[in-house]
Amino acid sequence: MSLKTSYLLGRTGLRVSPLTLGTMTFGQSSGWGADRATAQAIFDCYVEAGGYVFDTADLYTGGNSETWLGEFIAERGLRDRAVITSKFSYNAETGNPNAGGNGRKNILRAVEGSLRRLKTDYLDLYLLHSWDRLTPVEEVVRTFDDLVRSGKVRHVGLSDIPAWYAAHAITTAQLRGYEPISALQLEYSLVERAIEQEFCDLAVTLGAGLMAWSPLGSGLLSGKYRAADLDRDLGRLSRTRQSAIPTFHKFSTANFRVVEVLEQVAADLGRSMAQVAINWVAGQPGVATTIIGATRIEQIEDNLTALDFEIPPELRARLDEAGRPATPFPYSFFTPAFLAAQTGGVPVGDKPARYAPPIRVGIA
Repeated sequence: MSLKTSYLLGRTGLRVSPLTLGTMTFGQSSGWGADRATAQAIFDCYVEAGGYVFDTADLYTGGNSETWLGEFIAERGLRDRAVITSKFSYNAETGNPNAGGNGRKNILRAVEGSLRRLKTDYLDLYLLHSWDRLTPVEEVVRTFDDLVRSGKVRHVGLSDIPAWYAAHAITTAQLRGYEPISALQLEYSLVERAIEQEFCDLAVTLGAGLMAWSPLGSGLLSGKYRAADLDRDLGRLSRTRQSAIPTFHKFSTANFRVVEVLEQVAADLGRSMAQVAINWVAGQPGVATTIIGATRIEQIEDNLTALDFEIPPELRARLDEAGRPATPFPYSFFTPAFLAAQTGGVPVGDKPARYAPPIRVGIA
């Protein structure tokens, strides 16, 4: 798989590269990240390797991420080639309840700010950044449709939402003839595999491409950490154990068991742990593109060669088993024994494609 390979995003005509450059690290307003010169070098390295998909958000580094990304793209004259993804949801003005969330007022406010900072008149993909638990899904998908019709946005998607909400949004847009939801941006790595229960099948069945963020498990799978570090303070990742957001709690005995297996597999392949972790995610069902990010040039150089090899089936099976999540209800019911109880013990196989063509939602 080459970085210059392109995949269609969901059921659209938009082509995306298998690795997307995440720019959350462009700026240092949150106490970590890359300075401007380093961010420029990371951007240039990705572009020169053939990459053209960029992910940002109005939240990232107080707007610096969008601003710098827009300047870098303009300086190299890449706007027609670039696929720019940005996101809205988080509040930009303390005390103003309508300067955040997923209501129409904030979406229309936020898109104007992103366009201004990115120095462009349209976004290739615009995503709801996180479910606000308040705004009716009908308001979101109608506003999305208005943005596409206005020409300010080409495609739309959702990030960090429940599976039922994604299904509701996708089917509501389909039913009402609105712009379809083309992408689901979700955390996915060897140490965060919850989306396998519903989202992977949902994306494939309903036609939304998965954009996997944090394929290195917030850095846990980068090769920097080992089980001996469980109770040590090793910087940002170890300090996030105090975060109110559980997704940042990556230091655990179970996760370090995955790190051990990853280290062994990487040694067998003669590759870095980061490369193997990214390769594994990029090869999972439904994943259209995997978002990589860096604060140092050597990190992006390493990540960009993550697709230059294949993980043999036996080694991929070891990785699969190492971090396989527990099967919750009701999925614990759906076993071969349970199916046999429904079919009277008669084996049931999938029909060849010529008898059962793939379902194409929304196409007569």
